Amino acid sequence: MKKTKKRWDIIVPLLFIAPWIIGFLAFTLGPLLYSLFISFFDWPIVGEAKFIGLDNYKTMFTEDPLFWESLGVTIKFAALFVPLNIITALFLAILLNQKVKGYSFFRTFFYLPSVISGVALAMIWAWVYNGEYGILNYFLSLIGVKGPDWLNDPNWALIAMVIASLWGQGTMMLIFLAGLKAIPGELYEAASIDGANKIQQFFKITIPMLTPTILFNLITTIISAFQQLTLALVLTGGGPLKSTYFYAMYVYENAFKYFKMGYSSANAWFMFVIVLVLTLIVFKSSSAWVYYEGEVKNK
Repeated sequence: MKKTKKRWDIIVPLLFIAPWIIGFLAFTLGPLLYSLFISFFDWPIVGEAKFIGLDNYKTMFTEDPLFWESLGVTIKFAALFVPLNIITALFLAILLNQKVKGYSFFRTFFYLPSVISGVALAMIWAWVYNGEYGILNYFLSLIGVKGPDWLNDPNWALIAMVIASLWGQGTMMLIFLAGLKAIPGELYEAASIDGANKIQQFFKITIPMLTPTILFNLITTIISAFQQLTLALVLTGGGPLKSTYFYAMYVYENAFKYFKMGYSSANAWFMFVIVLVLTLIVFKSSSAWVYYEGEVKNK
């Protein structure tokens, strides 16, 4: 009886997590490994797959100018998107952390754009950015500023993508808000008694105590920046003049427009390597700037 009970104690938990394990193997790990396998093939989807070794990777690095162009656009986008996204989310979280009436309403209001589908959000921004009747240029005209043709001007299209992307960072805002609420109030009280003003408290208490949360949001935002696709695909199609031709769009078009599935898989694995390297760099540097409660840093 005891052996049977012990066996069921092992089997029952496994039965509960079995759906997730099956789903992970079938829809995540399996396709991931298969994409690595077919990256060594010339596979036009509808035709016969032909093994070509590392030729896809060689072509990507040495013969395809769109690879470098799309990668450059994505890096520029990430350089703007990552810091602005984190700063905006932290700013909103600080606002929501204040003791004001209607707190629940404002939390819902700021989070609401995050639940809107990417295509619907892109259509909204297409109307906002329209060079002829867009609401953004209308408001700019009220203060005497002639707005650019946002989505058709190569100098402004990428910036327009960054601004539109900031609209849906409600999840990060809530994560920051949870981090703010976890900071002990006694720290602020002690700082006030010592004469520290709000700005000093922010940089000496809030930011250091939030660094674990900042680390998490930084990594997820870097990943999100390199996966950006929907906005550019709907709003500009990668234009004008490839100014919004993101790397994710390059991968997508190679797979589903030019039907080069093996080549697209090689592109996708290179993106994985880039994100992995950046993540490792962030983790490696975290020991210098991430502080955990109760930890003492050696100067």
